[in-house]
Amino acid sequence: MSLVLDSSTALAWLYQDEVNALAEAVRRRVIIAGAWVPGIWRLEVANGLRTGLRRRRIDQNYRDHALATLAMLNIRVDAETDKQAWSAALQLSDRFGLTSYDAAYLELARRRSLPVATFDTELRDAATSIGLAVIDDD
Repeated sequence: MSLVLDSSTALAWLYQDEVNALAEAVRRRVIIAGAWVPGIWRLEVANGLRTGLRRRRIDQNYRDHALATLAMLNIRVDAETDKQAWSAALQLSDRFGLTSYDAAYLELARRRSLPVATFDTELRDAATSIGLAVIDDD
């Protein structure tokens, strides 16, 4: 697996007005080498698409097709996320002022020694400060 993929990056693939060079570079990398996500990832993606549906950015057919497309990618859900929630992830949340959700991505990347793909500035800064690589559009 090549990286830890956060929901902001995956959602950027799905909303045409958010697609950019970085999102496309990450998507290509995930297609080739796969990605890891914490156990909350599917819920966050579903919520992001639900919000788009509610705001009429997308319709239900588009949402369902987007989910089917994501399901075909080699994205592995980490089974340890829940076990880390009250320990390592919480410590990272406290240390960097991250939400528990964002800390789950950071904890996973640190534990697996993988770079992070995110558009979240606080998560990017936290990853960099603990020596993790952050995917950019190079």
